[in-house]
Amino acid sequence: MNKKLDSEEVKGFFEAVLQLKNEEECYRFFEDVCTVNELFSIAQRFQVARMLRTGSTYLDIAEKTGASTATISRVNRSLNYGADGYSLVLDRMEGKDK
Repeated sequence: MNKKLDSEEVKGFFEAVLQLKNEEECYRFFEDVCTVNELFSIAQRFQVARMLRTGSTYLDIAEKTGASTATISRVNRSLNYGADGYSLVLDRMEGKDK
């Protein structure tokens, strides 16, 4: 765990997220918690991660998602040197739970 994120507020937020049971509840909660732009930004970064894992080029990703090369680079750095959060979720979504 990243010590920079270790706070009661973050812990409480993650506990709240873990209470969500389905897609509809996620929509309702995140619509209240995030602005539309924040939610689209998070979703865009996740789509970038998916595309990077499948070998898409930065140019292809930028064209399909509208993400800047800086965003793509940041996501790529997280995939390669981060806490493996993207990989954890993407592996599970692909049925490869480690």
